Amino acid sequence: MNYLSAENLAKAYGDRTLFRNINFGISRGDKIAIVGANGSGKTSLLEILAGAAPPDQGLVSVRKDITVGYLNQQPDLNEALTILEEVLAGESAQLDAVRAYEKALANEGDHDALEKAMNQMEKLEAWDYEAQIRQILGELGIQDVEQRVGTLSGGQRKRVALARVLIQNPDLLILDEPTNHLDLEAIEYLESFLNTNNGTLLMVSHDRYFLDRVCNQIVEMDAGQLYGYKGNYAYFLEKKAERIAIDAAEFEKNKNTYRRELEWMRRQPKARGTKAKYREDAFEDLEGKVKNRRNDGELDLNLRVSRLGSKILEVENLSKRFGDKILLDHFTYTFKRQDRVGLIGKNGMGKTTLLNMLIGELRPDSGKITAGGTVSFGYYTQNELNIADNQRVIDVVQEVAEVMKLADGQTITASQLLHHFLFDRQKQYDFVAKLSGGEKRRLQLLLVLVQNPNFLILDEPTNDLDITTLNVLEEFLLNFPGCVIIVTHDRYFMDRLVDHVFVLEGQGKVRDYPGNYTDYREWRDAQPKKNAITKESASASHKLTPVNLSAEKPAASSQKKKLSFKEQREYEALESEIETLEQRKAEVIDALNGGGHHEQLTAWAREIEEIEALVAAKTDRWLELAEHI
Repeated sequence: MNYLSAENLAKAYGDRTLFRNINFGISRGDKIAIVGANGSGKTSLLEILAGAAPPDQGLVSVRKDITVGYLNQQPDLNEALTILEEVLAGESAQLDAVRAYEKALANEGDHDALEKAMNQMEKLEAWDYEAQIRQILGELGIQDVEQRVGTLSGGQRKRVALARVLIQNPDLLILDEPTNHLDLEAIEYLESFLNTNNGTLLMVSHDRYFLDRVCNQIVEMDAGQLYGYKGNYAYFLEKKAERIAIDAAEFEKNKNTYRRELEWMRRQPKARGTKAKYREDAFEDLEGKVKNRRNDGELDLNLRVSRLGSKILEVENLSKRFGDKILLDHFTYTFKRQDRVGLIGKNGMGKTTLLNMLIGELRPDSGKITAGGTVSFGYYTQNELNIADNQRVIDVVQEVAEVMKLADGQTITASQLLHHFLFDRQKQYDFVAKLSGGEKRRLQLLLVLVQNPNFLILDEPTNDLDITTLNVLEEFLLNFPGCVIIVTHDRYFMDRLVDHVFVLEGQGKVRDYPGNYTDYREWRDAQPKKNAITKESASASHKLTPVNLSAEKPAASSQKKKLSFKEQREYEALESEIETLEQRKAEVIDALNGGGHHEQLTAWAREIEEIEALVAAKTDRWLELAEHI
């Protein structure tokens, strides 16, 4: 069943054409990711497909009987509402029923309206909707649902907007960089949610683990055209390599043909009528293919790094708290040469606070930080560039240095360096305002590295960077002779680069775990877990409860009905059955996270959904029987 189709789409900004004659379709059950270089037009295409922006040319058709949910990079929220009110303000039949029920409750005398609202709630199974909302918000790191939207940070707003679109459960879900601003646990929750959801998904993401585990199709935007691949991200990489090899062979063939045809054109008389017109037309077409072939270039990070002395950075008994919240409690560590540390913790645990204290931008409550005399920090922050929009890109770099030294001792101009960072000459003279989000982040990375740091602190460096840039940045950091601290939600990036992790566990405790993030997660998941039934029981307390409309109905007996022998045996068996199902679910999720063929991934996702339905039914029965013990 076709959900969405796009025909002959075109989009340009000024004299810059992003794409033209794009044709695209989404069918029910597709889970598609769009990938491509920064500035290639991925977000613009997503906006057009979601109906948030018009194309310059072409048409987008959406099936009339489906619902569409869209998460953009800069969500528009009502700052006057609380988080819960903002999420409830979304569009879905269940949310309409909840709002109608709450309105009927406010009008105490209108029993007909209340009964109608209750019937609709029952029909749509909307009684536990608020509990679902609280659960999704909690998994995404939002606990205080009464907090006003206007007081939230940009990352918190993105998570609220994500929760709002997830709770609507649309037929077609369109997400632009959904993992940005999520901590690692929240990303794993979202990954599981999308894997067990039978809906249809279209998204833009640079998270390679996420792409591999969630998507069954990859669409690459390259030079204004789309190239589709049926399979996950690993399959896409394999087939893309084949396409590049074919393109290269075709280009060499065209060059050889072009040389022969050019010689023919030069030998013939100048009078156009004496030449074969069809051959002239073919020559012009061939000339366009040869001369206009795009050169991707290659990001080059071969910059000089200043040497580190024997003393690097010593942290002794570091403590920090804000009000009653303890972020660090007597943390001690001595950094060694080529230390590669990943910093892990839920949002709000104090990761950025620790980084700011290490570089001296924030004072600790107690403790001491001592840096060696040769240490030169390079701090890549989450904050956007503090640069005027009317400043040209090349002027921004020349303010730092007009000439830089490379690792091999050669010098390079600001313009040449920008070219290595994939800013062509035209882009170098663009105003900062015209750069895409990823291009701004690439420029920010350049400004950090040109200062020749030997101790890099990278706070979410992967946000908005395309996969090509990430691969080159990884190679640079693998060979970086200094120290590196990395905070990132990109599990692939962290797994490749760190050799141990600092885990902020709460109450000021920091665990130094040897290994990368996946090593730590496997160790963490092997630890004893709390009983799942206790969690289910707790969540049940948040459910909306229907009121008793009729005062004439007999009240429930105050005496509890005792369990029969058969019911007692059933009650005892349910605990074991639920535990077995939870164990099987964990096994399937581990298998799913390990990747595989898209058909196998789909089968596992379907099994997880079936297990969750069984657990929910058995838990409800367990709770029902438990009331009579």
